[in-house]
Amino acid sequence: MLNIQEVLETNQMIDQEHLDVRTITLGISLLDCSTESVLQTCQNIYDKIVRYASNLVRTGEAISREFGIPIVNKRISITPVAIVGASCCKTTHDFVKIARTLDRAAHDVGVNFIGGYSATVQKGMTRADELLIRSIPEALKRTELVCSSVNVGSTKTGINMDAVRLMGDVVRETAEATRDAGSLGCAKLVVFCNAPDDNPFMAGAFHGVSEAEAIINVGVSGPGVVKHVLENLPEGTNFEVLCETIKKTAFKITRVGQLVAQEASRRLGVPFGIIDLSLAPTPAIGDSVADILHAIGLERTGAPGTTAALALLNDQVKKGGVMASSYVGGLSGAFIPVSEDQGMIDAVNAGALTIEKLEAMTCVCSVGLDMIAIPGDTPATTIAGIIADEAAIGMVNQKTTAVRVIPVIGKGVGEVVEFGGLLGYAPIMPVNRFSCETFVNRGGRIPAPIHSFKN
Repeated sequence: MLNIQEVLETNQMIDQEHLDVRTITLGISLLDCSTESVLQTCQNIYDKIVRYASNLVRTGEAISREFGIPIVNKRISITPVAIVGASCCKTTHDFVKIARTLDRAAHDVGVNFIGGYSATVQKGMTRADELLIRSIPEALKRTELVCSSVNVGSTKTGINMDAVRLMGDVVRETAEATRDAGSLGCAKLVVFCNAPDDNPFMAGAFHGVSEAEAIINVGVSGPGVVKHVLENLPEGTNFEVLCETIKKTAFKITRVGQLVAQEASRRLGVPFGIIDLSLAPTPAIGDSVADILHAIGLERTGAPGTTAALALLNDQVKKGGVMASSYVGGLSGAFIPVSEDQGMIDAVNAGALTIEKLEAMTCVCSVGLDMIAIPGDTPATTIAGIIADEAAIGMVNQKTTAVRVIPVIGKGVGEVVEFGGLLGYAPIMPVNRFSCETFVNRGGRIPAPIHSFKN
């Protein structure tokens, strides 16, 4: 049974080590909002979001005050809009109308972001899927709080290379559409393989069709806590003790998230979904996954041994988390976003960390290439190739991978782009200049791997 004493034990973690509940995300099914009229569908969407989420922010703030736990974000995830708008949206402009409705609803209920302007096209695209995908640049240009995601592959179905190629163009077009804001639209757009239905983190959150009418998912984070306990270990501590320390710390962090999730569920009258224990860094000094890797024994992230150290960290976080909650889901592991992690930025600036090394690291951690700024003149085919590589890692290794790269229009290698807030800032990283155009233009689908056949 959870009690307040378990939270009181974490006071030092909260006050000194950046422990927080990163997000309470309310998932809402919009399947019953669909009609043959765009205007009526938009009205139904707005009404349902406001009905379910009107007390979300107030409830999160009350829990934060009463338990003394920082709750950084309150967010909403919804049914993929490509499904909701399939009956009524005949043009990209129709889908943009839905995006603007989502933005208005998010502003009116006071949440930080709303995710689910999404399509799942791992095996093929419907007409509605393609229209939504092509509408993304305009939708992200004309909204502030809407986040978008597209799932282009899975272990079971393979990789939809037509969708991969299209997403290369869409990422470029989104960068162009939002160039006056440092191509910020791309920070709200992620391309997945094996996307989970219950991810509470943006920009990739959506409410899967297999989920309940509404659910509460909580993302809890504490890289600073893990860093602190590792730094206090005696020099030369062996791997057995190191792993046990990380696992016990992850357990304590997850218990805080479990308490918040259950309390939010009770107060909102919405079922509890999952806890996502992801070590999600912020630009704050000391709140860094790269700093954890340094505490494990690396001079810089990117040095030989980085992938092994990250694998160790990710595995122990998962093991500690699953012992602390009956329902651990989402992504749950370690995030390695460059712009949001000061230690990662320092490693890039020192020449220790490259995109190729980051790609190797994604084989063993949560998600993938995240918040990486690349030159604004990077071809769409190169972006598609990066997406294909990351999707292949996810497909073959039966894990979630993703790409959130930002081609910053007008900037080149060595320059810096400022995003602000939790998104931080990023140095522009070089990409391989050799072409993959012929490969990504072949079209069709890369088949699923042989080990996907489990029946």
